[in-house]
Amino acid sequence: MNEFPKIETERLILSQLKEEDLPLVVEYLQSKIFSDLTSNIPSPYTEEDAQFWLNNSQQAFENKSGYTFAIRNKDHEIMGAIGLHDRGDDKAELGYWLGASFWNKGYITEAAKAILDFGFNELNLNKIYATHFLHNPASGKVLEKIGMEKEALLKQHLKKNGEYFDIPLYSVFRNKD
Repeated sequence: MNEFPKIETERLILSQLKEEDLPLVVEYLQSKIFSDLTSNIPSPYTEEDAQFWLNNSQQAFENKSGYTFAIRNKDHEIMGAIGLHDRGDDKAELGYWLGASFWNKGYITEAAKAILDFGFNELNLNKIYATHFLHNPASGKVLEKIGMEKEALLKQHLKKNGEYFDIPLYSVFRNKD
């Protein structure tokens, strides 16, 4: 795949991140809640953080090790991001975030279903998995809505700000049998 894919759903466009998206990304991720609910969004979130993320996302696509999609409305305005990051052995990790003003409207569920389809049908993955913090149960509900099942509770699996966290691991397989 030489050109970054574009995926359209009923309400969304999933497409490549662009330099011009970064001011809104920084604005959305200023809220400390994103740092509290995710393993890799720092607080405060800076322009340098956004540029680093964009560069890593572009490099991952070039290396065929990851696909980070901007989640956009039909006016092409960025609302958040979702991605698959290849972990080898025909499996990839799903991750996402969405600007707080767009929460509780089903956008992440809609985007995640499209990304699962992309992962299984375009990338030929066998397994897609995701984790979330226990104090972010809404993320676990999204994972269940898209057909993932809780596979394990990884004890003290992540360390953030000097604290260890237990992390539930969810997964879905190409063939659910």
